[in-house]
Amino acid sequence: MAVKNKVQLITYPDSLGGDLKSLNQVLETYFPNTFKGGIHILPPFPSSGDRGFAPLTYTKIDPKFGDWQDIRKIGEKHDVLVDLMVNHISRKSEFFQDFLKHGRKSKYADLFLTLDKIWDDGKPVREDIDKMFLRRNVPYSTFKIEETGEEETVWTTFGKETPSEQIDLDIKSPAVKELFREFLTNFSKQNVKIVRLDAVGYITKKLGTSCFFVEPEIYEFIDWITELASSLDIELLPEVHAHYKTQYKLSKHGNWIYDFILPYMVLSTLINKSSNKLCDYLKNRPHKQFTMLDCHDGIPVKPDLDDLVTTEEAKKIVDVCLERGSNLSLIYSNAHKNDDGFDVHQIRCSYYSVLDCNDDAYLAARAIQFFTPGIPQVYYVGLLAGKNDEENVKVIGEGREINRHNFTMEEIDESVKKDVVQRLLKLIDFRNYYEAFDGKFTVHNTEDDQIKLSWQKDDKICTLNVNLENYKSIIEYIDKYGNLKIYDI
Repeated sequence: MAVKNKVQLITYPDSLGGDLKSLNQVLETYFPNTFKGGIHILPPFPSSGDRGFAPLTYTKIDPKFGDWQDIRKIGEKHDVLVDLMVNHISRKSEFFQDFLKHGRKSKYADLFLTLDKIWDDGKPVREDIDKMFLRRNVPYSTFKIEETGEEETVWTTFGKETPSEQIDLDIKSPAVKELFREFLTNFSKQNVKIVRLDAVGYITKKLGTSCFFVEPEIYEFIDWITELASSLDIELLPEVHAHYKTQYKLSKHGNWIYDFILPYMVLSTLINKSSNKLCDYLKNRPHKQFTMLDCHDGIPVKPDLDDLVTTEEAKKIVDVCLERGSNLSLIYSNAHKNDDGFDVHQIRCSYYSVLDCNDDAYLAARAIQFFTPGIPQVYYVGLLAGKNDEENVKVIGEGREINRHNFTMEEIDESVKKDVVQRLLKLIDFRNYYEAFDGKFTVHNTEDDQIKLSWQKDDKICTLNVNLENYKSIIEYIDKYGNLKIYDI
């Protein structure tokens, strides 16, 4: 299966109308030919937390969203992309519940990383933990076993609660590999075409390391699961938030990667009205990437942009974002903050809001994204030019909810009529159907307040020109009759 070089949509199963049937209705009613690249449905599986990212299983769809028939229905007209959280599974899964009951006698016991698999005596060493890239202050959780009353401590990289609701899997275990085989085989049967390996960078726990993207072990796992997925006609997209050089290693290994650099680069370009950094970046990045501006988390800063931007530069952008209503996700471990204490992991906001709801700036951002080599993904809030949902943050108490608004059918109908959304849909159509995007990409040298990017394939040429002073964007292109046309975005 080849990934289509066209625009994809990212959405939760319930964010456009309330469930999967509504999602399909929205696609057929408003966007029948828009997302030719596919639909990334954020976890629709039964889950105990983290809005789907603490799955109980991958063999079922949460009934409140629908069922596998709904997924297959969407898959009739779109390549469906779903997540596989290879690092962890829910503590409420049948697997961990059985472990909580029977302890080491459970048939699922070997799925999990008990601390004796990391330290021989099962006792954590602070010196080792201090080297690790932590996503919570204490990376393990202790549970009482029902049958024996004894305590078992297992690794938990993620999770808001204590003990965590997300229990790490032992990827060295044959039982875990068998479980992944079962999950991927089911995906194949349900017409899923692309699987994102969520949190894959955290799968290897090795003392003396950061326990993040540990080489060569990470490649051994990725090679194994890639071979399995290929046999099932599934493409894999490893999700790794890391220093950009780590991403590039994955690219050299032949894998698709996420362009987590682009969202910040585009934002800073538009805020600073300066194209130098962005153009230098576009000249040197790998082309085999999925591009995005917005997602269910936030705009990546650290560690993704380490060595690409200075603390001073980043703070300036962060301050502007905060003035425009954003909130921040921060780095936990001191060892992975900047030496000067800078600790911003992600900027959480709607991309439309962070550009001050300026239609031209927003369309310029999307045009730059669509001209950047790779598979463009548009997040559903961005598709509808949604604004920061500050009320949702207050109600749920989670900063990421600022960009996770659930749209009713009425809100979708109103949003689609907005001029900025209609302009975006026209731009998506151009990206999907103009033939030159399968050709050669060029970054042109221009004045610092200008951007000029072009694609050429045979006699088809298109060139994007962005004026950063007023955010006006035009595309010059050769039509099917050989005439030069001007498309004022």
